[in-house]
Amino acid sequence: MTTTSVDEALRAAAAAAGPCARTTPTARAGMLTAVADALETERAALVATADAETSLGTARLGGELTRTTFQLRLFADEVRTGAFYDVRLDRPDPEWPTGPRPDLRRYRTAAGPVLVFAASNFPFAFSVAGGDTASAWAAGCPVVVKAHPGHPELSRRTAAVLHRALTEAGAPAGTFALIEGEAEGVAALRHPALAAAAFTGSQRGGLALAKVAAERDTPIPFYGELGSINPVVVTPGAAEARAAGIAEGYVGSLTQGAGQFCTNPGLLFVPATPAGQALVEEIATRLREVPAAPMLGGWIADGYLAGARRLAEQPGVRTLVRPQGPEDSAAPGPRLLTMDLAAFTAAGEAVTEECFGPLGLVVTYDDAAALHDVIAALPGQLTASLHAEPAEAESVSALAGALAARCGRLLWNQWPTGVSVTPAMQHGGPFPATTVPATTSVGTAAMERFLRPVAYQSCPQELLPPPLRDDNPWGVPQRVSG
Repeated sequence: MTTTSVDEALRAAAAAAGPCARTTPTARAGMLTAVADALETERAALVATADAETSLGTARLGGELTRTTFQLRLFADEVRTGAFYDVRLDRPDPEWPTGPRPDLRRYRTAAGPVLVFAASNFPFAFSVAGGDTASAWAAGCPVVVKAHPGHPELSRRTAAVLHRALTEAGAPAGTFALIEGEAEGVAALRHPALAAAAFTGSQRGGLALAKVAAERDTPIPFYGELGSINPVVVTPGAAEARAAGIAEGYVGSLTQGAGQFCTNPGLLFVPATPAGQALVEEIATRLREVPAAPMLGGWIADGYLAGARRLAEQPGVRTLVRPQGPEDSAAPGPRLLTMDLAAFTAAGEAVTEECFGPLGLVVTYDDAAALHDVIAALPGQLTASLHAEPAEAESVSALAGALAARCGRLLWNQWPTGVSVTPAMQHGGPFPATTVPATTSVGTAAMERFLRPVAYQSCPQELLPPPLRDDNPWGVPQRVSG
């Protein structure tokens, strides 16, 4: 499988945009299902290739491929309902309070060609056939994927599987293309045929690309997921009642996949009580038992080590856990740092930047009431978690509200790693966690990023798209006159 040139890929996508948008829900769902089936058929070869390039392990990668095919089928089910068109038909009404109302018909249709920047840490679920690609196809958009350099051979293999499946399913030519190279990705983002772009990766890289998208002659939406430190607050009651369970859950979440998750809980607030101190000691003990694991690539390991050094050098920070003896730079071990709330507040942005990897910063607090303002000042997050006892629910309601105001998903007595692919999922958050906080990159609502509303006023039936016609040939839900 060879990648396509940028101009060739975008011109083909532009030619496919109309036919893709006009595909029936049944045909579009069949295309998504065909891709899922084809990936399952090639499961063994794809997982082996992914493991060779990422060292994530066949068990983790097999589960991730299952997630990938599941979300393709979930979008297929959503497409079949036709609900995403959000059809609204307003009949003429000469007595309408604001003046005579004409015949108005509104629906959402595909935005056009979409560019997807594949992620490094999920070589299946956020890569070539991942959620961004699946949701754009579900919306009726052709997709050009910029492959991640961390798994090029897997990207090419996956692209070949997709091309075969789409062709056999009767998808319009140009529905999918793969490009490679940093310069090529930027060129694609600037191409006049492009309608939207989606990105998962670093804040620095994402903001640079968002600037390119905004400075085009015709600016386009750029849906970037840019990272998060995912704060966790442990109340005095929870620390007292179940320190061992919290420590076990935290260490497992912090070090899962060598800490290479966008929902990694990198910031932990713990009460400065005897129970809180015991919790921190238990976390440190368990963390020392976690072996170092290879990271996705040298550039990620280098970034992790640089970030860890930067944090450890901040005023008021103490190192509780770090690898002993010589350290393998390709597989740096987990770390645990701590500081009190006053030092954390004084440090500001220096201690609220993501350190991508298995590093936890524990912040101890004396007064739970003081946490409210500290939480409110945090940058936007993908998630926030609150560990408290049921009897504390009412007393922590204001704190929960502050956490919810800074994140896209608030968890109660659970850990943020593990993002369920489901209709109610919100995987996004206030800036800088994402560039467009009103959207999600996981779950069926992810389709909404790649749809745009169009209204038809007083048009004859022959000019209306099928979802807006009186005979409703596709059988989609229609909301009539409210």
